[in-house]
Amino acid sequence: MNARRHLQIGIGIWFGILASQCLHAHKPSDSYLSIEINERTSAALHGQWDIALRDLENVLGLDSNDDGAITWGEVKNRTNDITGLVLSRLRLAADGRMLRPEVTEHLIAEHSDGTFAVLRFQAAIGQTFTNLSVEYRLFFDHDPLHRGLCRISEGTNTQTAVFSPENPIREFAIGKPSLAHQFFDFVRDGIHHIWAGYDHILFLLALLLPAVLVGCKQRTSTPTQKEPVPTRSFRSALMSVVKVITAFTVAHSITLSLAALAIVRLPSRGVESAIALSVVVAAVNNLRPFFHDRAWAVAFGFGLIHGFGFASVLSDLGLPRSALVQALLGFNLGVEAGQLTLVLAFLPFAFSLRRTAFYRRIILQGGSIGIAVIATAWLVERAFNLGFMPF
Repeated sequence: MNARRHLQIGIGIWFGILASQCLHAHKPSDSYLSIEINERTSAALHGQWDIALRDLENVLGLDSNDDGAITWGEVKNRTNDITGLVLSRLRLAADGRMLRPEVTEHLIAEHSDGTFAVLRFQAAIGQTFTNLSVEYRLFFDHDPLHRGLCRISEGTNTQTAVFSPENPIREFAIGKPSLAHQFFDFVRDGIHHIWAGYDHILFLLALLLPAVLVGCKQRTSTPTQKEPVPTRSFRSALMSVVKVITAFTVAHSITLSLAALAIVRLPSRGVESAIALSVVVAAVNNLRPFFHDRAWAVAFGFGLIHGFGFASVLSDLGLPRSALVQALLGFNLGVEAGQLTLVLAFLPFAFSLRRTAFYRRIILQGGSIGIAVIATAWLVERAFNLGFMPF
């Protein structure tokens, strides 16, 4: 193996290690907060809060025997600690009057992305109210990428909100849902999930890396080897990217809709493993092309799988069909906006460097090796249900 090849592999491994160090603290997490109001004059407000055990473990250390598996017994022994933590991060007020939620039951439930602790609670109200204020601050001090997905149900009316460190407080007008606020909440959450979904980002990046190169030419020093040729115009590079992004968008929109509407369901572990495999294939294709100029087809085929990965955010919230359609449109729009931001940041940079050996050897080949290393680790971890990756 020549020195140049050693350099490429070294840079690829360095890229993988650097990415791991930069991303290890940012594993995305969500919790699901549901509040039911039967009547404005109801004596009590009832709610349920589903919180991932992995997130509670990070803060409270539930795994008392350090065997890597959290049992119901371990959760049961720490219910007081769990209750104290979560209730200290939730404030409810009806027309400005502070409510005092009390946990009535602790359960365990399986969601598409793991096991969750379920806390059922109620809060006395006692009189008519027209405005419910919810302040949500769970895990924000430990994980700024955590999001709280909230559903407020009042008879046939459903309101939704997505809580983040930047937006921890929401006001709900009872009986008068704000459709615009709810729509843009899910637009923002779609942007958040594409940027926090590192497997989706690396898949797109692997597809975009060769977009400013086209075809092949013979190397004069080694006539049997070929290398890509820089594209002549920004327009041709842009059109290549448009094909890839459009194919990915159409594909994941199809399966995102099918999964969110509960028409098609696939096992989470299989979906996550397939997403990791798609990243490996896309990266390896940059090193040893077997799809050649059909990156759009790769984007479409694997985009169908990525759509199922996006869908867990909406399907686990348990929205009624009328509210789900709006959330689906907003979330999908946010995902597309997040992708567009990535393209706008990447393409001008790549185009300006396309004629350099630095881009071909270091960024394209070294970067692809790094992406393949990370994705292979993801694939092994997800396929065998291990937990060695820090993100």
